[in-house]
Amino acid sequence: MTATGTLRTGHIGLNVTDIERSLAFYRDVIGYGVISEGKEEGRRFAFLGEGGSPALTLWQQADAAYAASNAGLHHLALEVDTIEEVRAYESALRAYGVEFAYEGVVSHGEGAASGGIFFHDPDGTRLEIYAASGVGASDRAPVVAAPTCGFF
Repeated sequence: MTATGTLRTGHIGLNVTDIERSLAFYRDVIGYGVISEGKEEGRRFAFLGEGGSPALTLWQQADAAYAASNAGLHHLALEVDTIEEVRAYESALRAYGVEFAYEGVVSHGEGAASGGIFFHDPDGTRLEIYAASGVGASDRAPVVAAPTCGFF
């Protein structure tokens, strides 16, 4: 079969254990707007994004937290324009009580100009907020032999 067009990611769907807790995290801390919600028992969901276009959907279908040992989503990387925005998210996430995989902003790899922060959502899903440039010499890669986003 031949491809007939260019694919783009439409949205990412995450299974969650507690829709209210996850919605609060992604809405209040990450900053996604709520586009729509389903509140019927057994069919709870939320579409999050901006301007009517969903970027992330939450589905209350999980019985247990994310497990890195299972096949599927490795991590969700969210890009911002500047390293200052990454640091602002870091402050907001710290105030929310999030624990980070690495201390502060780190480079994606030794000598890379890109980098960010690495942490987990309330269900343990691995998340990254990064900027494509702006990482300084003090924002060193925590692991030299592999990409920073690979094993956290």
